Amino acid sequence: MRTSDYTYHLPPELIAQHPAVKRDASRLLVFDRGTGALQHEYFPFLLNYLRAGDVLVVNNSKVLPARLRAEKEKTKGAVEVLLVKELSKNDWWVMVRPGKRIRAGSRIRFKDLQQRVTEIECEVSEKSPEGHARVKFLCEADIKERLGTIGEVPLPPYITRAQGPEANDVTRYQTVYAQPSGSVAAPTAGLHFTPELLQNIRESGVRIAEVTLHVGLGTFAPVKVENVEEHRMHAERYEVSEHAAALIHQAKETRGRHRVFCVGTTSLRVVESVAAEHGRMVAGRGTTQIFIYPPFNFKVADALLTNFHLPESTLLMLVSAFASPGKLEGRELILNAYNAAVRERYRFFSFGDAMLIL
Repeated sequence: MRTSDYTYHLPPELIAQHPAVKRDASRLLVFDRGTGALQHEYFPFLLNYLRAGDVLVVNNSKVLPARLRAEKEKTKGAVEVLLVKELSKNDWWVMVRPGKRIRAGSRIRFKDLQQRVTEIECEVSEKSPEGHARVKFLCEADIKERLGTIGEVPLPPYITRAQGPEANDVTRYQTVYAQPSGSVAAPTAGLHFTPELLQNIRESGVRIAEVTLHVGLGTFAPVKVENVEEHRMHAERYEVSEHAAALIHQAKETRGRHRVFCVGTTSLRVVESVAAEHGRMVAGRGTTQIFIYPPFNFKVADALLTNFHLPESTLLMLVSAFASPGKLEGRELILNAYNAAVRERYRFFSFGDAMLIL
């Protein structure tokens, strides 16, 4: 299977540069795997597709303000640092732009949100083959506790506003149920939920299971190989509580009477990773490098709520696998659905509209 098979034409104006005025005002394209039918809805109509006893699995990871403005200590040249992976307290892998002249021993000093140089600095200890830098923050406090004064929301590069970041990015690029910090990108399928909609879902008898997967750049890293099977995912940390595992396991024990709705590809990757390792849902924590592409047999997820994904991305491959479990036809089905979304002028990517695959 070739990476180039997962491409489609997307007019640039359909890339959402701003969230919907209200979180749940986005559109919802519903794809029925059994009939192939497409239904055009608005997000609150998700309630019509849920029934009492179903379990809605959400990823509650919180996005770090992981984009940092800085300057080189010696030359004062401006650089941008993006936190990628925490190894231990104040020890991180980061992306530095421009990074070609950043070498081991280089020191970087950070600026606050008003672009004033602060006392916070780091030293580069090594470079990876991918060009990432490992840095040690030279401060007593955990750098995560200082991000509120020096960090910005790490919006994706396809959000290219002339006026730059906006005040509501801090809240709108975050789910309303976000709790433990650790992601460098939002689990965007969850951005559509409001507290009111979640309450209505609970009152309808649907149970909500919160899992955690701290989203790293690996989820969104471009596939650089032509043969899909050769791509390797970066490890991401996850955690499943006893309560969440019990809810999901109980739903699966009903053998289809109650269904597991995964909100986003990250939630799906958690439950399928756990099931692949243990044979069923159990509580625990670990790391996953699961790469889902056609053909793939799903053990847990019965439905997937997701946003529209970039061409040639691992996320597009995952939804293609879900569109036709265990078969190769899912790619064509999803690309047909995406082409219909383009014709209907849906909004794409992180701040865009949603898709429900049943």
